[in-house]
Amino acid sequence: MDKSSNNTGEEEAEAGRPTLKTLAFMTGLGVTTVSRALKDAPEIGAETRKRVQLVARQIGYRPNRAGVRLRTGKTNVISVVLNTTEQIGGFLSDFIYGISERLAATPYHLVVAPYSHNNDPMEPIRYVVETGSADGIIISRTEPNDPRVRYLTERGFPFAAHGRTAMGIEHAYHDFDNETFARLAVRRLAELGRRRLALLAPPPALTYHQHMRGGFLDELDRHGQSEAPFSSVSSDNIIDDIRRHTIELMRRTGRPDGIICGAGGPAFALIAGIEAAGFKLGRDVDLVAKEPFNLLQLVRPEIHVVEEDFRLAGRDLATAVLSSISDRSAPPMQRLVVPAEVIAPR
Repeated sequence: MDKSSNNTGEEEAEAGRPTLKTLAFMTGLGVTTVSRALKDAPEIGAETRKRVQLVARQIGYRPNRAGVRLRTGKTNVISVVLNTTEQIGGFLSDFIYGISERLAATPYHLVVAPYSHNNDPMEPIRYVVETGSADGIIISRTEPNDPRVRYLTERGFPFAAHGRTAMGIEHAYHDFDNETFARLAVRRLAELGRRRLALLAPPPALTYHQHMRGGFLDELDRHGQSEAPFSSVSSDNIIDDIRRHTIELMRRTGRPDGIICGAGGPAFALIAGIEAAGFKLGRDVDLVAKEPFNLLQLVRPEIHVVEEDFRLAGRDLATAVLSSISDRSAPPMQRLVVPAEVIAPR
């Protein structure tokens, strides 16, 4: 039995599901032509490809993954490995949407592999690589010396990172320029006459903590401002902890009159703490926050925001992984998004 007949048998084993034969019957084309049209093969005319792919969507055709893997050695799966903490930052839905949007026109499916602070972040990475359960991986929360990046690079496994590293390893990434974000925020607060600033930063182990804090401190020096230390919590902490520590911060001698928040969700906890301590946002203290979901100024127009596009990040990272899968010798795709402005209160 040749490969094509074996593939058909595998598809027909899934009773009730549309198969390549179903598509061939409905379009009046051969099974081989339909299969190639679904893969965007250049030898199939553009109109034929569009017609086959339209019918496939209309009848809910999905390739048999087991059959695909037997034929090609590929799973047609991209795995996104995410820390469960990332839901707190408010970016997760847009990030996943961006990845899914990019994969929609491809044979690839998205599988999310979550892990918590209590787990070894290498565990889901090793599982995917050792079991071959995906063709590529997207990781986030990069560290300057990230063992996941080293492991994936050494094994030649396609991946892209949401964030940079400082390891001397060239790898695919999408990153937001958090140093520039911090500089823009400090400048805006200086323009508002704020002299003593606090920074709610990400955890110190992460690369973008170093970028954000470096820009913050350097820009403070440029404007002759001082820091109100706020290292007891990070943007990863739960909302109640951030609120409680913000109350303590605002009741302290030498309280800040300006605060910079490195994430969107925690900004609400900061505001709750400011007001619980008896101070008014926009009068006693100004706040500059990163804005991932176009909500902060809608709810509290007094906030100054810097926008970060997580849908773009998702699309970029999916594109980078797909590129690496198709040509592992190609230079890694890299994008650093540099913010240009702070949006004033409405």
